[in-house]
Amino acid sequence: METRLLQTFAVLARTGSFTAAATELRLAQSTVTVQIKALEKALGTRLFDRLARGALLTEDGRRLLGPAEEVLEAESRLFAAAAEEGPVSGTVVVGAGETLCSAHLPLIVAALRELHPEVEVQLEPRGTAAALTGLRSGQLDVALLLEDRVDHADIRAERVAAQPLDLLCAPGHRLADRTHPATWEELAKEDFFLHEQGCSYSDWLAGQLLAVPGAHPRMTRFGSIEAARSCVTAGLGLTVLPHANAARALAEGRLTLVPGPPLPDVPIHLAQHRRRQPSRAARAVVGAVVRHFETA
Repeated sequence: METRLLQTFAVLARTGSFTAAATELRLAQSTVTVQIKALEKALGTRLFDRLARGALLTEDGRRLLGPAEEVLEAESRLFAAAAEEGPVSGTVVVGAGETLCSAHLPLIVAALRELHPEVEVQLEPRGTAAALTGLRSGQLDVALLLEDRVDHADIRAERVAAQPLDLLCAPGHRLADRTHPATWEELAKEDFFLHEQGCSYSDWLAGQLLAVPGAHPRMTRFGSIEAARSCVTAGLGLTVLPHANAARALAEGRLTLVPGPPLPDVPIHLAQHRRRQPSRAARAVVGAVVRHFETA
């Protein structure tokens, strides 16, 4: 039996859709159908009920999914063991939010190339939900998540650092030269330009502003932190960013700190799928990430 049939089985079980499974596996939908039928014939049992709303695991399908995933995991360990000799090489796909992609990952990749020039890193900007989906589907090998907690049974996450946050405005803004900290009530009257919804620290700040009784803060959300930062640099309002993403603009005088309420640090978690055996290249990337944040 070819293990690719088991991979198709696992993906279809998770997605519940032949169309979604075909997209994720980069196969024609008809190929997914043929592979599932071939596996069902080999196992002598029906794995899915084909319904109008998608594919639903049968009782036997649910019973056999765990052993199928164990075979896939064993295959991954076999290939990892076979590659233990010689220089570390291979492609590692890393998912992270734009905050980390722009401020930290270029430095991590540069340091990694010095040690392991045959390791290629592909960066994919993804928020937390999309990164978790990527780990589960196998599209990502490693993910960096800006979250207070990462609590999922199938995900192994290690806190590697914490990002201090800066409340920022342009030097000419009326809050720039405050001699005493602005209160949440005062801040709730300002215009804010924030990273998109799903960004943990921007969502936290939005929650604080909206919690002020009677407040109706104006908040514009952007898919790009550069767009938000540019609006603030132009004097249009305030933003909150991790210090690493604001340091250059602060040093150049394009942004300045706003005295205000204390802001929490944002933890950075390095996440991998528990059931996947990391390759030597993936382990090298993990090591480079940990070393970077230990010295950052």
